[in-house]
Amino acid sequence: MPSAPRPETSPAPEPVNGDIVTRLHLAVALNGAGWHPAAWRAHGAQPDRLFAPRYWADLAGEAERGLIDFVTIEDELGLQSAAFHRPDDRTDQVRGRLDAVLLAAHLAPLTSRIGLVPTTNVTHTEPFHLSTAIASLDHASHGRAGWRPQITSRAADAYHFGRRTTPVLTDEDVQDTELIARRLRPLFGEAADVVEAVRRLWDSWEDDAEIRDAATGRFIDRDKVHHIDFAAEHFSIRGPSITPRPPQGQPLVAVLAHASTPYELAARAADVVFITPRSRADTTRILGQVDKAVATVGRTSDEPLKAFADLVVFLDEDSGAAARCKRRLDELDGAALGSDAHIFCGTPGELAELLTDWSGAGLDGFRLRPGVLPHDLALITTRLVPELQRRAAFRTAYGSPTLRGLLGLPRPASRYAATG
Repeated sequence: MPSAPRPETSPAPEPVNGDIVTRLHLAVALNGAGWHPAAWRAHGAQPDRLFAPRYWADLAGEAERGLIDFVTIEDELGLQSAAFHRPDDRTDQVRGRLDAVLLAAHLAPLTSRIGLVPTTNVTHTEPFHLSTAIASLDHASHGRAGWRPQITSRAADAYHFGRRTTPVLTDEDVQDTELIARRLRPLFGEAADVVEAVRRLWDSWEDDAEIRDAATGRFIDRDKVHHIDFAAEHFSIRGPSITPRPPQGQPLVAVLAHASTPYELAARAADVVFITPRSRADTTRILGQVDKAVATVGRTSDEPLKAFADLVVFLDEDSGAAARCKRRLDELDGAALGSDAHIFCGTPGELAELLTDWSGAGLDGFRLRPGVLPHDLALITTRLVPELQRRAAFRTAYGSPTLRGLLGLPRPASRYAATG
């Protein structure tokens, strides 16, 4: 039966001084020099290191020292653009990036507890390759891998491959998130098929399929490696995977969603949904839409969908200084920062107040997008986290060694083991 409506407070509350405080999860979204387009020009930014693996290792290490659950790494098939739906010719903003999956694989042996969640495109990338890439990352990180599947509708991205076209959005289209979702509904449907195929490939090897018995000459049990025979509208895959089952069984799948159609994708395919509310009341409204999507797709109550709210954050010990930093960057960029997510400027203590307030609407956690790196990340780990710990709203040590375990998600059995 469909899952029950989301409670007003998340599970596992703890009493502190007579009050009930929710234990939050925190993720950090890593993106170049930060989420402001002019962040590379900010004091303390490191634009000369953006394509240096050590830069990313330093960021991931700082996030791990702050006990962050996981970091996400942005990626696209085309150069960054000031427009959502088309490329531009600007040369005053960061352009270019490292491959997110390969970067996460580099970070895996340099970290030990934090989750690593790269973004990949699913519109133009083969599901089989996505499956082996994320499974390999899970092996390299000993069970700390996640995956953020992302569609693309930009015609310029399709030209890189020459195999298909995608819907072309106009400037008017992108003013309405629901209209965008309706226009792109076929791509979201395809994305759900891709995730399903990837999940089946992860399951195609049972956990004990590898025997490795030199005496008998048997390396695998062939009866425990399965064809998946998955067919969708745009592709079909026989399987099995070439990569043994990931340590987590199923690495974490996370989806960023802004409207009803992507909410359904998250409900159908993901373990975590990133939403973009503007207030606590808006959080309640959006979580209601997510719950409706969960009921629509028939997701059951034993398959929890974790909800994280995205926030762009500019932090400083002085609230006014954080706002002034953003204004300076806006001036350098020639326009006020626009974002799909709420933009917060203030002190770590003020942000802690907002997080604990909004979490009462039923959120499991937050994904924070630092406006400027590494400045805002350092204030998240050295100021925000201790403040949340003081309120008993955040962990004081890592618990489970796997990403699923950190989020309280069980390790699923292979779907083929029961019938194999």
